[in-house]
Amino acid sequence: MMGDVLAYEAELLGLVKEYLDFAEFEDTVKTFTKECKIKGKPLPKTAGGSLRDSKALIIQKDLLTAFEDGDQKVFFELWEEHISSSLRDNEPLAQKLEFYLHIHFAIYLLKHSVGKPDKADFNERISHFKTYLETKGAALSQTTEFLPFYALPFVPNPMVHPSFKELFQDSWMPELKTRLEKFLSLTLKASHAPRLLTLYKENGQCSKEMLQQLHQQLVEAERRSMTYLKRFNKIQVDYHNLIGVTAELVDSLEATVNGKMITPEYLQSVCVRLFSNQMRQSIAHSIDFTRPGTASTMLRASLAPVKVQEVPLLPSLDYEKLKKDLISGSDRLKAFLLQALRWRLTTSHPGEQRDTVLQGYISNDLLDIHNSSQRNVLKLLHSKSEVVRQYVARLINAFASLAEGRLYLSQNPKLLRVLEERLKAEDKDSLTRENVLGALQKFSLRRALQTAMINDGLIFWLVDVLKDTDCLSDYTLEYSVALLMNLCLRSSGKKMCAKVANHVLKVLSDLLGHENHEIQPYVNGALYSILAIPSIREEARAMGMEEILRCFIKEGNAEMIRQIEFIIKQLNSGQGNRCSYYPGCKSFTKAIKK
Repeated sequence: MMGDVLAYEAELLGLVKEYLDFAEFEDTVKTFTKECKIKGKPLPKTAGGSLRDSKALIIQKDLLTAFEDGDQKVFFELWEEHISSSLRDNEPLAQKLEFYLHIHFAIYLLKHSVGKPDKADFNERISHFKTYLETKGAALSQTTEFLPFYALPFVPNPMVHPSFKELFQDSWMPELKTRLEKFLSLTLKASHAPRLLTLYKENGQCSKEMLQQLHQQLVEAERRSMTYLKRFNKIQVDYHNLIGVTAELVDSLEATVNGKMITPEYLQSVCVRLFSNQMRQSIAHSIDFTRPGTASTMLRASLAPVKVQEVPLLPSLDYEKLKKDLISGSDRLKAFLLQALRWRLTTSHPGEQRDTVLQGYISNDLLDIHNSSQRNVLKLLHSKSEVVRQYVARLINAFASLAEGRLYLSQNPKLLRVLEERLKAEDKDSLTRENVLGALQKFSLRRALQTAMINDGLIFWLVDVLKDTDCLSDYTLEYSVALLMNLCLRSSGKKMCAKVANHVLKVLSDLLGHENHEIQPYVNGALYSILAIPSIREEARAMGMEEILRCFIKEGNAEMIRQIEFIIKQLNSGQGNRCSYYPGCKSFTKAIKK
């Protein structure tokens, strides 16, 4: 043990000093450094704290320079890279500052151009600001302070409009810059955490993930145990029935020895009891067991071993060559290989053959989930060829259809973000987008990925897509609604919906009457779930949601009526009920398609 300490002593001492610097224990640092020197202990010469401070200053300087130059693209690239998403999405101070920063860049040309600003550049900035208001900025639309600025993109000349007078005063930009400087000084310093803190957090996170994995294995083991218990109980009942029938037959044999005749009706009733568990009662009664050989033939047939069709294992592949061709081959070759790999998985027989194919893909890291280099198979999602993008998305979707495949894909933390970007970048009618959406919907069965999707604002994207269902394929419609419901089952998902409550409720109420009846249970599930939030219930009551729901009760089937009645109860409740009381409100996915 002591040998391990000596081997890593310099690094350990460096970690301690780095943390003391970070926490500003100045006197302790001096004493610690002095004592290390007296004892001849090796202490790293470079102070980690000063390096962090230097880096933070450089980032801060670059952000302030982009702010002053009106370089919107550079500023927000740095902003998103160095300001954590949790802070930007959940901290009101950061959200408000970001809103004003978007205003700054939107009107920058009006304040700094000599003469008329460049029309194309100005229109692009206004368009960018409008997009922000419709997406992330929508969260502040209910705040009185920011409400007037939602009209900014639609005002022909904001400089003379009384609502925006303060924006064009000389003091506005310097004051905003001061606020930005203060925010960056605090945030960038805090974001460069010492390695000791990072190690502690990562260790805790690993323990948490391991606990979740063990819990998942326990749930699966309990499920299998319950299945086996049901099978055991059925076999036990059959066994007791068989003993009873056997005892009666022994009594009958003894009776025949004593000269008593057995009636055909008695034999029929015994055989019906014998076979009633193996076939429907009505069919058992319709068979004439009094015919010689009928009962014995059926008994022997029931004991005959079922011939299991032998499914050969598929030949192994040269994965090294495969991956090389997928990275450096022509687009045509890549597409054919991706299609063949998908077919190999989806057309394999469920059971040992499919499991072997999937395990072969996973053990050879077919999709380079564990490869962080610039050239790997996952980069095909960014291919210029639409066919290649489509076929790699299809393959990922096939992986996501299987539990082991989802576990494998979830081990790459960047994959989810890449898929989300691809989802938003593809055309509406793109098959690539359909398959990416399908994969994300199946990913939403895993809690950690579900959390990440909610934090990434995927709910807002789904609601926007579902506004206009006329241009959506059945696949996109069904998977979008199913994904939305899965995300709404989480408390954080409900809170996201609360930010755009009116928008979400309008979309869901429109979907209630959609001609595609496949989506109805999931629309109902999402609606019931979000109505657990008091502010959403108030918004729903204000828009007359109960009257809308009662219209659908008149024309729905029994199950639909039952679900809507639960929704109305939730709508009128004083506090949110638990989702488990609602019939059919559970996470949903579709089976793998051949």
